[in-house]
Amino acid sequence: MKIAILSRSRDLYSTKRLVEAAKNHGHVADVIDTLRCYMNITSAQPTIHYKGAELKHYDAVIPRVGSSVTFYGAAVVRQLEMMNVFCVNGSVAITRARDKLRSLQLLSKRGIGLPTTGFAHSIDEIQDLIKMVGGVPLVIKFLEGTQGIGVVLVETAKAARSVMEAFLGLKVNILVQEYIKEANGADIRCFVVGDNVVAAMKRQSNSPEEFRSNLHRGGAASAAEITEEERTMAIRAAHIMGLNVAGVDIVRSNRGPLIIEVNASPGLEGIEKATKIDVASSIIEFIEQSIEHDKHRGGKG
Repeated sequence: MKIAILSRSRDLYSTKRLVEAAKNHGHVADVIDTLRCYMNITSAQPTIHYKGAELKHYDAVIPRVGSSVTFYGAAVVRQLEMMNVFCVNGSVAITRARDKLRSLQLLSKRGIGLPTTGFAHSIDEIQDLIKMVGGVPLVIKFLEGTQGIGVVLVETAKAARSVMEAFLGLKVNILVQEYIKEANGADIRCFVVGDNVVAAMKRQSNSPEEFRSNLHRGGAASAAEITEEERTMAIRAAHIMGLNVAGVDIVRSNRGPLIIEVNASPGLEGIEKATKIDVASSIIEFIEQSIEHDKHRGGKG
């Protein structure tokens, strides 16, 4: 098979591992810079051009679309879908997962456990918003934040009001979320591929003062044993988003596991090093199985 990996850099750990895994499985893997793609949008024959030439045919595409290029990256993936290329994660699923508010609303509608979360536009509603999520301490999150950036823990009502007023005054969209104190600054990243959690790691904040467990914020990672409930929840959440490959982040609370985020482009470095599991190969094997299934289904039709 010919596999394209949409990535801004071939030097990124995740990109290099996917190329390596594809080659180990006997496939050709090319790294395509998402922002260097440009499109001919026509009803007759949609095409993608890359660095001055029409992009050759690929059997499958693995989108590694960063949050800063979500709009353009999703457009490239959408064009590939129009060209009948198998995309590991589709354009709709990517944009759905990147919209934190929309993703939480979809998960909530399907009965997935979540921290109590509030969203408002008017500064006048701040006091009631604080009450809605159970008071302080609480967490304030940018809708567009990633890797722990734009996530603030506030411990007093006065501080919460000041921070929210500042963000709303700057026209920044925020979520207000209850603080799960019993999680002790830890969460579980479940790496979902298809219908399985292929690896899971516990991420722990690096100090009592730091509640964010993201590895980019200095958190530590270790292999984690997850419960059947957590496994089922992670797979359901990925499927609700429409994602075949996803990083599902779970916190353990006194009322059971709660999902805090579903990531459409989860990194491989932290989880592969923590668990010693070849996650990249699981993604390539999923592509093989999916394309083989499509061939059989097409043959029967």
